Amino acid sequence: QVSLVESGGGSVQAGGSLRLSCTASGLPFSDYAMGWFRQAPGKERENVAVISRSGATTHYKDSVKGRFTMTKDNVENTVVLQMNDLKPEDTAVYYCAARFGFTWPLVPVDYWGQGTQVTVTV
Repeated sequence: QVSLVESGGGSVQAGGSLRLSCTASGLPFSDYAMGWFRQAPGKERENVAVISRSGATTHYKDSVKGRFTMTKDNVENTVVLQMNDLKPEDTAVYYCAARFGFTWPLVPVDYWGQGTQVTVTV
């Protein structure tokens, strides 16, 4: 059974930082590209970042470029989204996702995590 478990969400003031982690189990992690999505209230879910199977290649949504960094550890079966200089518009539920194939955006997704809330206050 595949499981993606996110952690690290919370509330932070604008300009602050948060580090989201996602630990995978039940799948050959090194064979999967990974992504982070977010969904704000009343809005569609959007792909924020993706990383290739090896972790060598990343893509980011324009609004987070230079502020967010995604990394992949194929030994620990973990991906991390380091978020710096957070803005109120980054407030959303953030989801980890896995896909057997590297595309930008990362669709269709094969597996989803349960999501973690990120709230950025002014």
